[in-house]
Amino acid sequence: MSKTKIWLSSPHMGGKEIEYINSAFDENWIAPLGPNVNGFETDLKNYIQQSKEIAALSSGTAAIHLALIHLGVSHGDEVICQSITFSASANPIAYQGATPIFIDSEPTTWNMCPIALKKAIKDRIAKGNKPKAIIVVHLYGMPCKMNEILMVAKQYDIPVIEDAAEALGSTYRGQKCGAFGEFGILSFNGNKIITTSGGGALVCKDEATKSKIVFYATQARDNAPHYQHSEIGYNYRLSNISAGIGRGQMEVLDKHIGLRRKMNIFYKDIFSGIKGVEVFTEPGESYFSNHWLSAILVDPNQTGGITREDLRLAFEAENIESRPLWKPMHMQPVFKDAPYYGGNVAEELFENGLCLPSGSNLTDDDRERIKTVILNVFRV
Repeated sequence: MSKTKIWLSSPHMGGKEIEYINSAFDENWIAPLGPNVNGFETDLKNYIQQSKEIAALSSGTAAIHLALIHLGVSHGDEVICQSITFSASANPIAYQGATPIFIDSEPTTWNMCPIALKKAIKDRIAKGNKPKAIIVVHLYGMPCKMNEILMVAKQYDIPVIEDAAEALGSTYRGQKCGAFGEFGILSFNGNKIITTSGGGALVCKDEATKSKIVFYATQARDNAPHYQHSEIGYNYRLSNISAGIGRGQMEVLDKHIGLRRKMNIFYKDIFSGIKGVEVFTEPGESYFSNHWLSAILVDPNQTGGITREDLRLAFEAENIESRPLWKPMHMQPVFKDAPYYGGNVAEELFENGLCLPSGSNLTDDDRERIKTVILNVFRV
């Protein structure tokens, strides 16, 4: 008999989601607007605080795209982007006909290196093309060095888009991720810490900005009795049904964060006695990660030649999902000609890093299976 699949990060319902969905059916709010959309936006606003406004959208990718549109990014512009991230952070730059400028990571948070960022900005300005925006990413829930990045951005007057798609509930110096930049990006894809099946949100600085974003997200229809359009719009609004799932998920968000953080402790305990394996965790008290995904670095020079790929294949043989870290964008065929600034930190992370099963719904039996594979691979 085949063993049950252990997923990297699967959806985890809390129980109340169906009540919000049923209310949408009962009230016939089967549309991309309605009480659940409004309620979900309010729940997120109250959670993030910092006097922000929230626009619920169809995906985190849509949120990045609309942020770039609002900032006036267009054909021929340049946008700085963290290299080690999912492609959705970079693709909207191409949607606008702009050029991504990729930045290496620094080794403590695995996120955008402020030193390489400053070097890139100075060089792009010297070449006659000042970047229009900076997209930073809180990788796997780990906050960036936001103070340093924001200082560089302020020095050169470049707005920051904060991709917190993986970091809902994470904090930097006590402030929720997603609330630092000109815009913040959230994602509720099926594998995220909470889900709406598919969906996202844009964190906006004020109500006027949110209204403009919602205008773009609902096909940019002018205020007229007939259908009139003076600008290009998009079908990017979140549905009332999906928002109902989100409202139920918000009720268990902090519980899910606690369970994900316990998985990180679980891995730290296992690997504490295994030389050459480093579990990704906070570099200091200023950082609080939701540990959406727990990840490790494997140094074969210290493990007797055992690599991250050896562990991944061993998991695969036992029907357990694991995954290499994101392949850096500057190494992707589609972006091979894009400028890149920094060293080889991101490349080394990709070469030696592995994401481990991290779901908030993993059982004790699941953890025992995971532990057995790890101990067998490293012959402990």
